[in-house]
Amino acid sequence: MPTTDSPTQNLAIDLIRRRSVTPDDAGCQELMMSRLAPLGFQGENLRFGDTDNLWARRGKDGPVLAFAGHTDVVPTGPEKNWAHPPFDPVIRDGYLYGRGAADMKGSLAAFITACERFVAAYPDHRGSIALLITSDEEGPAQDGTVRVVETLEARNEKIDWCLIGEPSSTDEVGDVIKNGRRGSLHGYLTVHGIQGHVAYPHLAENPVHAVAPALDALAREFWDNGNDFFPPTTFQVTRIESGTGSNVIPGECLVHFNFRYCTENTAESLEERVVAILDRHNLRYDLQWHLSGRPFLTDKGALVSASQAAIRDITGRETELSTSGGTSDGRFIAPTGAQVVELGPINATIHKIDECVKAEDLDILSRIYERILIELLA
Repeated sequence: MPTTDSPTQNLAIDLIRRRSVTPDDAGCQELMMSRLAPLGFQGENLRFGDTDNLWARRGKDGPVLAFAGHTDVVPTGPEKNWAHPPFDPVIRDGYLYGRGAADMKGSLAAFITACERFVAAYPDHRGSIALLITSDEEGPAQDGTVRVVETLEARNEKIDWCLIGEPSSTDEVGDVIKNGRRGSLHGYLTVHGIQGHVAYPHLAENPVHAVAPALDALAREFWDNGNDFFPPTTFQVTRIESGTGSNVIPGECLVHFNFRYCTENTAESLEERVVAILDRHNLRYDLQWHLSGRPFLTDKGALVSASQAAIRDITGRETELSTSGGTSDGRFIAPTGAQVVELGPINATIHKIDECVKAEDLDILSRIYERILIELLA
């Protein structure tokens, strides 16, 4: 295993070596707790279904600053396409390569080393430091952060500030932080027709032909303009499936679609508008909905200010606030009243072959996290 002079890089390497494809934690949380326990953190293992979760806390009083993240990673794809084995991390030309380097084991390592330095310098800090770590963020996200939050809420244990280590940066570490996310609403549409022979279309009803104008109307629909915090709502078809053979008019057409929506709409208003469009096209259909998460926003406050100040202090650059991108586990934490910010490394290679992160960026990130701790809890 490669080693460096950087504790953060070395811990990231050790975490990447663990083949923690969702929902397998592969011992990552145990490794993290082995570093946190000597600092005075009390660890609580919360397993739901096949998902391992860790809630670790140092201190009993508020305010509570929680670092949140996930040990699970997405599948590698064909390992033969990687320049180096994805779970055999290597540093080459200043970059650390391996599955999870950017998303998000590098951030996890930076959490730990930042806490180590902060506790050494401020053993009697105010409030509490916590870590909320799951192995089910890249998958269904049903037994991970959402279940931990439910557990904490049930015993009235509150998070005041939550810093999620998702890879938020674009060109340089800290140039972008996420202070909110759009909502995500999935639709599962089944359009019913009448199956028949292609040579006798008058005896059949083709659901593909029937639904096509409706999908065109949905794709052309103006949903909203967005606002000062969020880009406009978008609609995208993600799957169309129909047909049983080359000479058969299908009897059903399945269509999956997704909205990434801002606070100018609600899930309920979007559902109503979709139904109205489908009904105008006289379709026979069934429609099911799945709400992955509602939009959330952390406006300027203590956490955003501390994050901006820390980035400015460590890197000298101003940071951009953004709500773009996909969903994150922040959608489960923000509704409790916590301020939520996502701050992590550059996201250019996440989920890709040869995922990597600039090795020195992990040290910078650790120093930024430490500075945020100082800003809020020293």
